[in-house]
Amino acid sequence: QVQLQESGPGLVKPSQTLSLTCTVSGDSITTSYYYWSWIRQPPGKGLEWMGAIAYDGVTYYSPSLKTHTSISRDTSKNQFSLQLSSVTPEDTAVYYCARGNPRITIATLDRLDEYDYWGQGTQVTVSS
Repeated sequence: QVQLQESGPGLVKPSQTLSLTCTVSGDSITTSYYYWSWIRQPPGKGLEWMGAIAYDGVTYYSPSLKTHTSISRDTSKNQFSLQLSSVTPEDTAVYYCARGNPRITIATLDRLDEYDYWGQGTQVTVSS
């Protein structure tokens, strides 16, 4: 059974960098050909795909977030991480990590119905 768990601070000040980590168990983040994504849901809004890191370490980002988003991984800990710089209150959201199903492709990374395993989500509030 694949399990994902998000961790990180629940409160971040405006203009700072939001950092979250997703710890994966039951599968390796280097297993071909899986993709591992960060997805968020602001209050009262829908889910938004932010970016992904592939089994081979290649990263992909939402065009709207690319300039201040970075995804990395630590294969020794089977973790992948999100950094979102220069945050504003509009970045307040529940943040999820998720694994793309075996059918997902680079072209469908933003299709949220293509993700089969999700973390429980972690609330991050941006406020001074």
